[in-house]
Amino acid sequence: MLIIPVKEGENIDRALKRFKRKFDKTGTMRQLRKRQQYTKPSVKRRAEIQKAEYIQGLRDSEEI
Repeated sequence: MLIIPVKEGENIDRALKRFKRKFDKTGTMRQLRKRQQYTKPSVKRRAEIQKAEYIQGLRDSEEI
């Protein structure tokens, strides 16, 4: 549970902005979205390989 102390005379919008930033850093929404659907390990591995190939291709094209 996130606790955001509101300081004396602080604008509520500023406190809300701090809350949103802190909430985003925890990664709660990303984790919930990821858990909504099961992904087979083979599909995860294939995606990782494709991403690695893509990044390697970008790095190779930079060097040329």
